Amino acid sequence: MAKRIVVLGAGESGSGAAILAKEKGFDVFVSDCGTISEPYRALLDQNGVAWEDGQHTEDLILNADEVVKSPGIPTTAPLIQKLMAQKTPIISEIEFAARYTHAKMICITGSNGKTTTTSLIFYILRQAGLNVGLAGNIGNSLALQVAHEDHDYYVIELSSFQLDNMYDFKADIAILLNITPDHLDRYDYKFQNYVDAKFRITRNQTAEDAFIYWAEDPVIDREMKKLSSGSTPGHPCGLCATLYPYGFTQPNPLPVSEEELALKGRHNVLNSMAATIAANVLKIKNDVIRESLMTFQGVEHRLQYVATIKGVRYINDSKATNVNSCWYALESMTTPTVLILGGKDKGNDYSEIDELVREKCHTLIFMGLHNEKLHEHFDGFGLHIIDTDNLHDAIQGAYKAAHDGDTVLLSPCCASFDLFKSYEDRGEQFMAAVRAL
Repeated sequence: MAKRIVVLGAGESGSGAAILAKEKGFDVFVSDCGTISEPYRALLDQNGVAWEDGQHTEDLILNADEVVKSPGIPTTAPLIQKLMAQKTPIISEIEFAARYTHAKMICITGSNGKTTTTSLIFYILRQAGLNVGLAGNIGNSLALQVAHEDHDYYVIELSSFQLDNMYDFKADIAILLNITPDHLDRYDYKFQNYVDAKFRITRNQTAEDAFIYWAEDPVIDREMKKLSSGSTPGHPCGLCATLYPYGFTQPNPLPVSEEELALKGRHNVLNSMAATIAANVLKIKNDVIRESLMTFQGVEHRLQYVATIKGVRYINDSKATNVNSCWYALESMTTPTVLILGGKDKGNDYSEIDELVREKCHTLIFMGLHNEKLHEHFDGFGLHIIDTDNLHDAIQGAYKAAHDGDTVLLSPCCASFDLFKSYEDRGEQFMAAVRAL
C-alpha cells in the first residue's frame, strides 16, 4: 500500500509538494482551510491530486503517514497539535523536495536582505552559465522544480517558518545575513526562539560546506561565541565543530567599488559581500561576479522607485515588513521624508527607528486597521501625523503633506494582512495609486 502524504495548504509550496509526491507514487491528499486559487486547482487536477478547500476533514488528514505543512500554518493550530500528539511527522516542502535531488543548495536567511541576496546570487550563477533554479520564498516551489526540471544548483530563500520544519535537509552553502526581532508572535514572544530558528540553516552541515554570516551583527556574534565555547550543549542548531565559517565584516574586498554597485545603500553593500563570498566558494570567475554586481537590477517592492510627481519622489518599500527593514530604508533617505507605515503588528519595537524618524521625517502616515500602538509610540515626537485605514487616504494625505524635493516612502514595518493579500499586493496597489495622482 502506498504511503499517504497529506499536504496542508495549497499555495505555491503546497501545490508543488503535492505534484512531486504524486510523481513519486504516494497516495496524496491536499487540504486548505481557505480557498485554493484557480491556477493551483487546475495544477492539482491536471496531475490527478485529490484536494479539498474551505475546510480540513480530519478523517482524511489524521491518517497520514507524513504531513507537508505550509510555512504559514502555526504550530499552535489545533489540527497541527493533534498531528503532533499522535506523532505524525510534519515537514516543510523544502525538506520533502530535497530528498529527490542531488543539486547543490545555496540557502539564504536573515531578518532583512534575504530576497535581494538570493536574487543577486541567482543572477550571478546564471551569468556564469550554471544550470540553476530559484526557490523558497521567491521563484517556483523547489518541489515543483524537482518534479519537472533538473537543475544542478538551487538558490533558496528560507524564512524562519520554513526552517522550523526542516530536519535532514542540508545546505551546501548557508548564508545568515542578520537577526533582528521579527515574527515574535509565532515564537511565544521570545527572541531566542526566533534566533534558534534562524540558526537551523546550519543544521547538518559538515566540513565540506560553507557557512557565511555577517560577523558584526551583535546577535549572530553573541550566538557564535556561545556555540564556539560549548556553552550550549545539545543546541538544536549547533554548528558542526569542523565546519569552516566565513564571517564577513566591512570593509570587505569587493571586485567593484561601492560606487559601481548597481544596488545602492549600506545594506546592499553587505548583501553584495555575502553574494560575492558565495560566488567565490563556487569558484565563479571574478570578472563574472564583477559584471553581475554592476548590472543587477534589484528586487520589486524593496526601495523601488515609482515616480516623481510635482518634485516629490515616491518609493515603494512594501517588502519592509519589520522595523529593522524600515531602518535601512530610512537610513538611505537623503531628502525630507513622508513615511507611510502600519499594518499587522508582529510584536514590533519601533524604538529602533526613533532617531531616523526624528532626523529625516516631517510627516508620518499610519495605514492600518489598528494604529493604536503607532500612536502610543510616535504621537509625542511632534511630527505631523495622519491616521488612515485605507490606501487611498494614505496616498492623498502624502500628496498634500509632501513638498517639492521631498520623498514619500512606503516602508510599513508591519505585515500586510490587515488590508492586503500580501506585501506584493500592498506594493502594487501603492504604485498604481501613485501613478494615478
